[in-house]
Amino acid sequence: MNISIGINPFIKRTMLNKEKNKLQVGIIGLGVGEAHIQGYARHPGAQVVALCDFDPARSLDAKQKYPTMRHVENADDILKSPDIDVVSIASYDNYHYQQIMTAIENGKHVFVEKPMCLHEHEARDIRKALNSQKHLKISSNLILRKCPRFIEIKKRINNGQMGKLFHLDGSYNYGRRHKIIDGWRGDMDFYSGFCSGAVHLLDLFIWFTGGKVLEVMSYGNQIVTQGSKFKYNDSMTTIFKFEDGLTGRISVHLGSVMPHHHELNIYGEKATFMNCFQHPVYFNTSDPASTPEIMKQDYPGAHKGDLLYNFIDAIFNDVPLEVSTEDVFKAMSVCFAFDRSMIEARPVKVEYI
Repeated sequence: MNISIGINPFIKRTMLNKEKNKLQVGIIGLGVGEAHIQGYARHPGAQVVALCDFDPARSLDAKQKYPTMRHVENADDILKSPDIDVVSIASYDNYHYQQIMTAIENGKHVFVEKPMCLHEHEARDIRKALNSQKHLKISSNLILRKCPRFIEIKKRINNGQMGKLFHLDGSYNYGRRHKIIDGWRGDMDFYSGFCSGAVHLLDLFIWFTGGKVLEVMSYGNQIVTQGSKFKYNDSMTTIFKFEDGLTGRISVHLGSVMPHHHELNIYGEKATFMNCFQHPVYFNTSDPASTPEIMKQDYPGAHKGDLLYNFIDAIFNDVPLEVSTEDVFKAMSVCFAFDRSMIEARPVKVEYI
């Protein structure tokens, strides 16, 4: 009796590969994407079999490092390949949307570097495509959730040590001006510092609180990169409010003169946490004579592939995704509102996708 009759061919293929205890993985983009190789290697149910990067030097380097893997020049050779079950998309931001759509159309599970996409209409297309292939998993590399220091703060918030939160404040200090001025970002038709940078902090804020952002107001300028090929705001600030009255602020400084750092301040009724550059501190009193706790947990303390074990486990064993599909769409919806507010120069409501 043929039990596979009537089964979607992509589901059937995944079932067969699961029986062999290996999901076949292809990775597109070998900058950050190279770190995904190690992440997948930690799970016994995943095997990276194909790599793609259109940069000749990086592609040659990959061939020398990973000679047993299949190396392709065209991303479609992975996205449309019948033997690939899972695709990691770590290409430039403006390629994510079309590559995700092609992956979904060809029955692939997708793990994508942030941002998932750059425009609201693209996110709506992705949502619609996923609704027609509900068995597929999609997640994004919002890796700050794996930072030991932020995991500890999440625990303290959950157990009530910080009391009721009233304000969240963060700055995404990129600290790599040369990549903005000279890199691929200046060649794009549109680049969003909110979607590509602020999304990390925003995801943390939503994760910490479980809240829903209702309204945002954004401002920006281009001073640091003025006169370069980069055409967009390099400094942006947005303020926003949650449905329970909690307020927040996130700034993105693409041209900041400092090492890359996620400044993060969490204000609660009982305690304040500050992820300062040199000494992360935790105050549980306002007494100026007291000494705050210097937090010892690692930061960032996470490998770029640390979410991938859970991603493969979610496919194999249907465990919950650490960064769920809904989490990704929620964060992206708010980032789109950040951009829309800056363009329209007014407060805007978040339109959740």
